[in-house]
Amino acid sequence: MTRFEIVNPEALGRPSGFSHGILAPPGGRVLFVAGQTAPDAGHAEADRTGAGGRLVEQFAAALDRVLAVVSDAGGRPEHIARLTVYVTDMGAYRNARGRLGDVWQAAMGRHYPAMALVEVRSLVDPGAVVEIEATAVLPPGESGGAAG
Repeated sequence: MTRFEIVNPEALGRPSGFSHGILAPPGGRVLFVAGQTAPDAGHAEADRTGAGGRLVEQFAAALDRVLAVVSDAGGRPEHIARLTVYVTDMGAYRNARGRLGDVWQAAMGRHYPAMALVEVRSLVDPGAVVEIEATAVLPPGESGGAAG
């Protein structure tokens, strides 16, 4: 599969940690990944680390779950074209950007899809402080795990 074409118009300035646009190659299969949270978000153990640490831990777990769906469909991290990240505390997100960058590098390397970050009042899972949804474009002809 041909790689995504990164679309970063000069007029918008150089993005940092994301791409302004991603153009998918012809023939790719589109995978929509539902919002994922940390499976133990409501447990007291996750609350011990404070808001910033909890956000980083939950971000890592939610991203791992997104990547599990992509993998099961036959894809890899670099097939993710778009991510939307929902957080309940934008200040905690900003304060944790360095640690979040480390989590990102470990899971995604230097692949930066088009992304949006949205602060919300709450998430459906009790105790969740972050939720991640994704859109991936998989190569034609590759298939993954069992259909649900």
